[in-house]
Amino acid sequence: MAVSASSAPTQQGPDEVAPTLDGPVPRSLGLLDQGAFWANLGVSLLGFAGVLAVLEPAGSAPLTIPAALVATVVGTLIGSAMVGLSAIPGARTGAPAMVVLRGLFGGVLSWIPSVLNVVQLVGWGTFELVVIAQAGVLALGGPTWAWVLGAGVVTTALTLRPLGMLRLLRRVVTILVAIAVAYLAWWLFSRPAAADLGQSGSWSGFWAGTDAAIAVAVSWIPVASDYSRHSRRVATAFTAATVGYAITQILCFVVGLAALSLVAGNGDAVFAPMLAAPLGLAALLVLTLRETDQSFANVYSTAVSAQNLWPRADRRVLCLVVGTLVTVLALGVTIDDYSSFLAVIGSVFVPLLGVGVGDALVNRTWARGATGDGRGRADLSRWAPSRPLMVVAWLVGLVAYQLVNPGGAPGWSDAWSALRAALGFVPPTWLSASLLSFVVAGVAAALLTLLERRGASTSSGTATQPGSADQPRRSTPSR
Repeated sequence: MAVSASSAPTQQGPDEVAPTLDGPVPRSLGLLDQGAFWANLGVSLLGFAGVLAVLEPAGSAPLTIPAALVATVVGTLIGSAMVGLSAIPGARTGAPAMVVLRGLFGGVLSWIPSVLNVVQLVGWGTFELVVIAQAGVLALGGPTWAWVLGAGVVTTALTLRPLGMLRLLRRVVTILVAIAVAYLAWWLFSRPAAADLGQSGSWSGFWAGTDAAIAVAVSWIPVASDYSRHSRRVATAFTAATVGYAITQILCFVVGLAALSLVAGNGDAVFAPMLAAPLGLAALLVLTLRETDQSFANVYSTAVSAQNLWPRADRRVLCLVVGTLVTVLALGVTIDDYSSFLAVIGSVFVPLLGVGVGDALVNRTWARGATGDGRGRADLSRWAPSRPLMVVAWLVGLVAYQLVNPGGAPGWSDAWSALRAALGFVPPTWLSASLLSFVVAGVAAALLTLLERRGASTSSGTATQPGSADQPRRSTPSR
C-alpha cells in the first residue's frame, strides 16, 4: 500500500478497492456517501425487536417507556461517538481497521482482535441473513431457505464492488428507506397501544439499558476504518459516522418500541403491525432489501480483517468464502440469543477503543500522524514490534465491563457473576459498564504507554516505542 498518512486524505485514486492490501487506496468518498452508508446501518430489521434489550436489559429490572427512550438516545449518542472516533485512524492512515491495530498491539498481537472480529462479523452476517429471511417469509411467503440463499447471493455480489455499493446507497436506497421508515412511524404512532408496555418498569436499570443501546452501535467500531480509509477528509469520516448512525438508530428503536406496544412486547411479532398498514408490505419490502447493506458490511469487513492475517489474499476470493459460510450458517441458526450476543460484543470492543484513545493521547499517533512532520506515526508494518502491555490494558477494561454488567450469555455471564459475588462487588445502578470500561482501559493504556516509553529510554537512551516523536514510524503497511 503506497498511501501515506499525510497524502491519503486528498488522493482520489482508482474507482474501486484493490484486491490486496498492497494496492492503492481510493479516496473517493465524501460526506453524503459516508453519511448514507452509516445512516443505512443505523436502520436494521434486528433493531425493531432488538430495542427489547434496552427495555428489558439482561440482569436488570425492566425500564419504563420514558426510561427506555432516554436510554436509547443517551446510549446511541455515546455509541455513535465511539464509532466516529474509531473512523479517524483509517481516514488518517488509509489503513483498514485491523491493520491500524498493528500500531496499537504490534503486528503479531493484532491477530488477536482480528480473529475476534472475524468471529463476531461472521455471527452478525449470519444473523442478518436470518432476519432477512424471516421478514421475507412474513411479507411474501415461500421457504425460508430460498430467502436465505437469495440474500446470501446478493450480499456476496455486493462485496465484490464495495465502493460502488456505498455510492448506490447514497443515490437510491437512502431515499427509499427514509420514506419507508417515516411512513411506518406515522402509522404505528397513530394506533392505540394494545398493551401498557413498560408501565410496570422503573429507572433502576437505566444504565444497563443504555449499555444495550451502546452495544448495538459499538459493534461497528472494529470495522469503521475499513470504510473511512476511503474518505477524502478526516473530519468528514468522523461526522458521517457519528451523526448519520445516531439519527437512524434512535429512530429505528423508537419505531420498534411503538410496534412492540401493539403486540404486547412480543419481539417475534414485531413486524405484524407494520404489515397491517395499508402500504406496510411495500415499506417492509424496502427495509428487507435494504438489510443487505448490513450483511454486506459484515461479509466485506470479515474479508478485510482476514487480510491482516493473510495480506496477499485476494479480497474477492475471501468475500466469496465468507459469503458462502454465513449463508450456510444462516440455514441452521436462530436469533434467540441476540441480546446476549450484544452484551459480549460490547464488553470486548468498547475497552479496545479506550486502549486506542489512551495510547493516542500519549503517543499522538492519531492526532499528529497526518501533520507531515514525521512525528507521532504508528508502525503499521506487518511485523511491527509487539506491545503486550496494550493487551493487558485491553483485558483490564474487559474485566471492568464484565464486573459491572456480566450480561445474560449462558456460561460466560455465570462465570463473571460468580467472580463478582466472590469479590463482594455490587455495582451501583448509576454506573455504566461501557463508560467505565472505556475510561479504565484508556487510563491503563496511557499509563502503560508511558511505562513503555520510559523503559525504552532507559535501555537505549532514547524513546523508540511506536509513536515516539524521536523516531518516525511508517504509517502504512509494508510487505
